[in-house]
Amino acid sequence: MRKFSAIALATLAASPAFAASGPFFSLGNTDFIVLLGFLVFLAVLVYFKVPGLLGGLLDKRAAGIQSDLDEARALREEAQTLLASYERKQREVQDQADRIVAHAKQEAELAAEQAKADMKESIARRLAAAESQIASAEASAVREVRDSAITVAIAAAKDVVADQMTAADQSKLIDEAIATVGAKLH
Repeated sequence: MRKFSAIALATLAASPAFAASGPFFSLGNTDFIVLLGFLVFLAVLVYFKVPGLLGGLLDKRAAGIQSDLDEARALREEAQTLLASYERKQREVQDQADRIVAHAKQEAELAAEQAKADMKESIARRLAAAESQIASAEASAVREVRDSAITVAIAAAKDVVADQMTAADQSKLIDEAIATVGAKLH
């Protein structure tokens, strides 16, 4: 740091301002020569209208920046409009999805109730069919028992009649049967 300050002090001490000597308005005075050069430089700049050109360039640049800002503002407003539109659409889609879910739940509940009713109806039909089969089986069993009882009774009656019947009774029954058939045929 000390080296830097020493160098800066030496540089300032060796500046052209300290080299100037003599009267100010002489060609031997470097300050006067620098002043004249600077004034000529400014005159050349004014002659070629450099300040106007720089002002025009700065104005053009300012106008470009302003148009960029206006375009950015318009784009921002358009983006906000699009964002609001998309948010509105998102809310509408969410509402529609909620309605669809509610409708699906309602249909599922109705389908479940219908399935329960169909199941009860099916069970009732099966019970009725089972009861009908049971009644039919009971009737069939009663018929079989009755038929078996009749067969046994006929066989028992046959045996009893065969044991008690004599040859004369048999001839008499045969004659009666022939007479009955003859009367029915004529």
